[in-house]
Amino acid sequence: MSDEKKAAKHKASMEKQKESVDASIAAADEERGLIILLTGDGKGKSSSAFGMVMRSLGYGYKVGVVQFIKGAQLSGEEIFIRDKHPEVYFYQMGTGFTWDTQDRDGDIAAAEATWAHAEKLLKDDSYHLVVLDEMTYMLAFKYLDEERILTALQQRPREQTVVVTGRGGGKGIRDIADTVAEINDQKHAYRAGVKARKGVDF
Repeated sequence: MSDEKKAAKHKASMEKQKESVDASIAAADEERGLIILLTGDGKGKSSSAFGMVMRSLGYGYKVGVVQFIKGAQLSGEEIFIRDKHPEVYFYQMGTGFTWDTQDRDGDIAAAEATWAHAEKLLKDDSYHLVVLDEMTYMLAFKYLDEERILTALQQRPREQTVVVTGRGGGKGIRDIADTVAEINDQKHAYRAGVKARKGVDF
């Protein structure tokens, strides 16, 4: 095939693709906040959520972050937000991983206290984006009442977007989410004996 024919074929293909993209954009005429669930066994769920935090901050929007599970170990996102963006509402449960604490009653109490911070953000229409990092574990372990969480998510301000991260979490949260992205673990350095890396994994 000559270069001229290749160029013509490419142009026709791109024109067809543009028509499809333009039609999809035109059909999406509803404007409101979303519930986004980032789940699966793979790495990158929290990283993706914090990417959206940066996007929102770039536009000058108000952002709130509540981290369940994490907090015992310092993370790069915590350092960056606290040092560079103190205007972000940032709360961590602070108990670390449940398999480390091995204290169900203590974990439930910590989850309840942390959820109170999340609930506060979900009632405040000044927040454009709210990230509930690792919250699915609270549902999977039955530390928090599922109906209470689902109701709060559904009754939040119309323009507010909520990003929920973590493995599992059950059918309820999947059903109410507008977008569900599952990150699959094909290969992980940790299983090959490579330590978690500062600035990459935490």
